[in-house]
Amino acid sequence: MGAIDLPRASGIVGRAARRRSGPRVNIPGGLGAVLWLLVVVVPIYWVVVTSLRTQQNFFTDGALVPPSNPTLENYAAVFEKGFARFFLNSIIVTVGAVGLTIAVGLMAAYAIVRSRRAIAKRSLGVFLLGLAIPAQSAIIPIFYMITRMRLYDTLLAVILPSTAFAIPVTVLIFTNYLRDIPSELFESMRLDGATEWQILSRLVLPLCVPALSTTAIYNGVNVWNNFLFPLVLTQSPQSRVLPLALWTFQGELTINVPAMMAAIVLSALPILTLYVLGRRQLIAGMTAGFGK
Repeated sequence: MGAIDLPRASGIVGRAARRRSGPRVNIPGGLGAVLWLLVVVVPIYWVVVTSLRTQQNFFTDGALVPPSNPTLENYAAVFEKGFARFFLNSIIVTVGAVGLTIAVGLMAAYAIVRSRRAIAKRSLGVFLLGLAIPAQSAIIPIFYMITRMRLYDTLLAVILPSTAFAIPVTVLIFTNYLRDIPSELFESMRLDGATEWQILSRLVLPLCVPALSTTAIYNGVNVWNNFLFPLVLTQSPQSRVLPLALWTFQGELTINVPAMMAAIVLSALPILTLYVLGRRQLIAGMTAGFGK
């Protein structure tokens, strides 16, 4: 019996010694992380550095060498092409679509989680069906509806379909987050005489800040970068947003690569800033409710 227990005891002692010695260094994992960091950072560095070069220095300087004569003329050239107008249009479309999506998605999720009616419980499946419908397959009926509503070539023509395709994932995130809120909080507010709107505004809304940040960042990036809806549903420069403007700049600034890079930098800054400020809320909102 003692001979059988001896190897087991030595194994236990060995594992305890390894735990005391601390965690092992994962050299392959560290090298892989550094390699992936270079893959991500080097293109961003090249875009920013190129945007500060003159058109002449772009052909003479090294690709990754800092510019010998840094200049902001490329940014001025981009603004002369009407970048400020396109930037404002993108902000209006993004804020309008995200705000409308959050309002509709939060109310729908609240009804799904708190309502006792069977139709409210089953409506979640209807919303999830929207995740299986790609925008490309519905662009023809969307175009028909927008033209029939006389909204073609307006910013509202981009806001409405962007909101419709963002609602399913928004309802999913809010539903999983609202299920984590204890039912006792809802019951206590009802006993105090609070209405459904008061519960939604005073209880649900403050507790859903991580989910709000998640949906705002996720949907904001998708709407900001959306190219299909502006391409099909708008035409004039007055309704042009940044993705479509960058496509236009590609034809106008084919030779002036530094100016094109300056336009890319300016278009990426708002979303990058939004992500840096709300990255913790984004992770918390995406993982809420899925661990059950």
